[in-house]
Amino acid sequence: MASVGVFAGLIVVVTILSKSHADRNVYPSAGVLFVHVLEREYFKGEFPPYPKAGDSSNDPITFNTNLKGYPDRPGWLRYIQRTSHSDGVLYGSPTAEHVGKPTIIEITAYNKRTFETARHNLVINIMSTEEFPLPYQAEFFIKNINVEEMLASEVLGDFLGAVKNVWQPERLNAINITSALDRGGRVPLPINDLKEGVYVMVGADVQFSSCLREVETPQNQLRCSQEMEPVISCDKKFRAQFHIDWCKISLVDITKVVPVHSNRPDLGTGVLPDIGEYNPPSESLKSRDYFADFLITLAVPSAVALVLFIILGYSLCCRREGVEKRNMQTPDIQLVHHSSIQKSTKELRSMSKNREISWPLSTLPVFHPVSGEVVPPIHPDNYETTSMPLMQTQTNLQSQIQIPQQQSSGKWYS
Repeated sequence: MASVGVFAGLIVVVTILSKSHADRNVYPSAGVLFVHVLEREYFKGEFPPYPKAGDSSNDPITFNTNLKGYPDRPGWLRYIQRTSHSDGVLYGSPTAEHVGKPTIIEITAYNKRTFETARHNLVINIMSTEEFPLPYQAEFFIKNINVEEMLASEVLGDFLGAVKNVWQPERLNAINITSALDRGGRVPLPINDLKEGVYVMVGADVQFSSCLREVETPQNQLRCSQEMEPVISCDKKFRAQFHIDWCKISLVDITKVVPVHSNRPDLGTGVLPDIGEYNPPSESLKSRDYFADFLITLAVPSAVALVLFIILGYSLCCRREGVEKRNMQTPDIQLVHHSSIQKSTKELRSMSKNREISWPLSTLPVFHPVSGEVVPPIHPDNYETTSMPLMQTQTNLQSQIQIPQQQSSGKWYS
């Protein structure tokens, strides 16, 4: 159990790495990275042995962690377990607000082979320290390492050693570690052993070195805007093991950060003022007269609709001029002309029903040209026009032409 620190040029990696035990007490410091490993080997002893000898390591075990009495963990504490055959890790960076408040974390182990569980408590007692927070903080994004790999003490120690070489501080500590997925990153494709990436924040007590500030030059800022790698002189000290994205490095001097104070209202005691005794409504409800509501809702609109219907009916039915009045106001010559047009229309419609009529009635003379007597039409209305020949000569031809017939002896005669 420990924290990560650098004292007088000597790197001491004391990240909290402890086996999980029942009701285990740990004492991390505020502002320093806290790591607690949940080892599967310890919990295997609480489950029945695997039936096959030598295969006890194949038990799939997962962990569930939560604050005692609550469904989730505190906001500063994270948990990760890549697979059911790997160890789980609790990690985070407590702040000064949590100092002096014991945090009890319930750890439940699930054996997916036997469906049994084992539960232990982890008591986190956060201690305060005068050395933290360190005033100069730098956050690096490492592209070729996942968060659970960086949480290993030896990997984190190697990274702090590389930072020590390029920064040269008296005190150097790991403050926080965050997975790129928690920052909105995407899961990489499972090819070429690609990693998700991890953000590592470290703090020191001296100003940032010139190597770290090279990323702030206009030339490197232009290359970053064009999605090109900036030229950093000390990148070769990290490149052997850590691929750092220098365009995403963040340098913060907390001594120059202006604190933002939010004006919060004063909280009261939580007790409502005494405004008298509460009088609930009476259980016996009085009957209500809905006649006025009926008149307003139905009777009045119905009466208005009836009046409008009567006015519309009188305008459409009772104020028509009629055909006789129209004919009296129309000149005679216009009526005669209209009548002739109407008769011709009727005749054309009757002709369209039977198109075999030879001569339309409108083409026949209505009177004899010499005597002046009225001549009746040649074709009365009840005459069968379908049997009438188109030409007068057709009747003579029908009487003259005879079809020859054959006698029983085989001779022809006409």
